[in-house]
Amino acid sequence: MKLIIQIPCFNEAQSIPQTLGALPRGMPGIDQVEYLVVDDGSSDGTAEAAREAGAHHVVRLPRHAGLAAVFMAGLEACLKLGADVIVNTDADNQYNAADIHLLLEPILAGRADLVVGDRGVATLQSFSPLKRRLQRMGSWVIGWASGVRTPDATSGFRAISRAAALRTVVLSEYSYTLETLIQAGARRMAVEYVPVRTNVQTRPSRLMRSIPDYLANSSVTIVRAYTMYRPLRVFTALSALLILGGMAGVVRFLYFYITGGGIAGHIQSLILAAVLLIVGFQVFLIGLVADLIGFNRKILEEVLYRLRRVELGENGEPVGDGERL
Repeated sequence: MKLIIQIPCFNEAQSIPQTLGALPRGMPGIDQVEYLVVDDGSSDGTAEAAREAGAHHVVRLPRHAGLAAVFMAGLEACLKLGADVIVNTDADNQYNAADIHLLLEPILAGRADLVVGDRGVATLQSFSPLKRRLQRMGSWVIGWASGVRTPDATSGFRAISRAAALRTVVLSEYSYTLETLIQAGARRMAVEYVPVRTNVQTRPSRLMRSIPDYLANSSVTIVRAYTMYRPLRVFTALSALLILGGMAGVVRFLYFYITGGGIAGHIQSLILAAVLLIVGFQVFLIGLVADLIGFNRKILEEVLYRLRRVELGENGEPVGDGERL
């Protein structure tokens, strides 16, 4: 059983030695532990600092691509290096590396495909009261969107099995944390959360430049990912709102007509109602088309999964959970 701990980095030359130094060299149930650092086009010598600090593998992107792209680059590299389990952690040493075994236990026991570290964001003292409330609200929204119990949606401290990693595709340009949870819920992956400890914060978050910026980017990511995997549900809800508005206009017109109010002055309501009904029906048709496109996406993801296995020389061989083609 081979474990690779991947660390996305951007200008972390100062902190990466401490982060790598805290990682475990071995643990029960794991035969081999390796560290992989993904340098997101750093300009401060992060890659060299990682090699000197003991990283077994360093993947360097030619330019700054963002956290989501770095996460996927690391995942692909880990798969090529033969990882059976992949743990992702932050380069700023935010998470307590001694808790990695907690992330691994549900996967090694066969209970989970994805395990996420729960920082206890509702009570985390390093977060401001406003940030704690936003984290709780965001986790609730992601839990509703994914259908998975989600106490800490934005935690990057997570472990993923090889079989689940082969099926993971992140299209967001902002972050991987939210989209992967919605994706896991849509694919009915077994997801577990385990309580983990955090270390003293060494620097402000680079992902959250400001609260409005974070809310805007996170909202776009959630809506896009949810619509991607649940298109019919989204468009049916929009269609229902429009049709209900149209029906209300029709009922209003009929009320005044039947009660002797005449039609003078109410034609506008009837026209608006007709427009809302037509648009609502068209939105529903768009939802049907989007749902059919969603089926094509599932086929493409299955093709990508099989292509990855062929490229990795795993065609027809057991992968992680014993699945066979």
